[in-house]
Amino acid sequence: MAALRQTHSVENKHKLSNTLRNWLPILHSSLSDLGEAMAPFVESNPVVEVSSGYEEDFEKRIPKKIINSSISNSRTEQIEALTIQNRSLYDVLDEQLEAPLFPTPISQKIASYVVANLDENGYYEGSSEEFCQKNGIEMAEFEKIRLRFAHVEPVGIGAKNLSESFLFQLDSSDISDEAYRLAVNVIEDLENIYAYSDEKNFSEVMRVLGTFKNPPSIEYQEESSQIVPDLMIFFNEDEQIEVKLNDAYYPTIHIDTNYGVEHEFVSQKIKEAKSLVDALDMRKATLYKVGLMIVEYQYEFFTGGSIMPLTLKTLADEFGHNPSTISRAIANKYIACNRGVFAMKEFFTTAIDEDVSNAAIKEFVVSLVKNENRAKPLSDMKLLELIQEKFKVQMVRRTIAKYRKQLNIAGSSERKKLYHLH
Repeated sequence: MAALRQTHSVENKHKLSNTLRNWLPILHSSLSDLGEAMAPFVESNPVVEVSSGYEEDFEKRIPKKIINSSISNSRTEQIEALTIQNRSLYDVLDEQLEAPLFPTPISQKIASYVVANLDENGYYEGSSEEFCQKNGIEMAEFEKIRLRFAHVEPVGIGAKNLSESFLFQLDSSDISDEAYRLAVNVIEDLENIYAYSDEKNFSEVMRVLGTFKNPPSIEYQEESSQIVPDLMIFFNEDEQIEVKLNDAYYPTIHIDTNYGVEHEFVSQKIKEAKSLVDALDMRKATLYKVGLMIVEYQYEFFTGGSIMPLTLKTLADEFGHNPSTISRAIANKYIACNRGVFAMKEFFTTAIDEDVSNAAIKEFVVSLVKNENRAKPLSDMKLLELIQEKFKVQMVRRTIAKYRKQLNIAGSSERKKLYHLH
């Protein structure tokens, strides 16, 4: 095993002082939201100024050891390309599955089922009747809730087909009242679209249709919100694995000591400002130690192997905290390595079940696809069924789709085409 080299001399604090307990939001926030988490403390303190950690280009902040010419170009390119990762469509949709569109438990359950059964293009392909029978819901009620996706961003998601997706998007467009009826007719008869070319408002309809997303999930297939990792784990030119804090993205705190410290108010504010600095140091120390432990327990993963079973309790015992505290601490935190960008929680078994790791599920998916019938590739729903049968866990289809994409495995229809070509 290559030696583990620590690149930061950060003080590890196992116990939070009473003062630092006030700064827990700083630990729990993602790196991109850190400035927002600090805002309430900064706004009430006149001796503190904060410089954003996002003012410089990210490329300038990549560690020199990562971009050093002695490292192979492929590894360098991987690190540079994967240090910022896209936010998934499902993350965006999950945030909208609540009031006002879905205010009740039933509406949220239906909406969650719709999201869990979207295909790669964003169209709904679930078995509505089976879901309704299982949950005692009328089909009319199900459809009523599903049609609310016309008001969900990105508009067009959750439709059953292209025409319905366009109808969803039509209601959010800038089309005139005079052209609206023609647009509906055209959308419902897309195969004969040019049969309407002599209609008065046809040119406006075509202009509006040209702005629609097709497929509805296209913007999340190409680009989306940036996620900045807290840690970078990589092998240096000496083939030693390094854990590097992405501390260049941290805000810089400036404390103005020109005020008269003899005043009790100023003295208190300076003390609070120093506690804020301590809170940032504590955040760095905590996450850096998490990174070291992940390398210790998951070393094989960083050398091309699988993620090993690791529970949050193991990490919590090391820190002397409750597992729920550690869970919040690693939430929305990411690690960049030469295999990609991964959420910290991906390295822990609790994401699925205490005894079943994400890696075990992924390995099973790989074996299933490798041995599938090429004339009839396994759909995500079939993969889900086989996984639940083998591991006795409850999952949703979109989780399988997410794992499949992480493994760079195409959807069943695409695999069928690829098999046919070969």
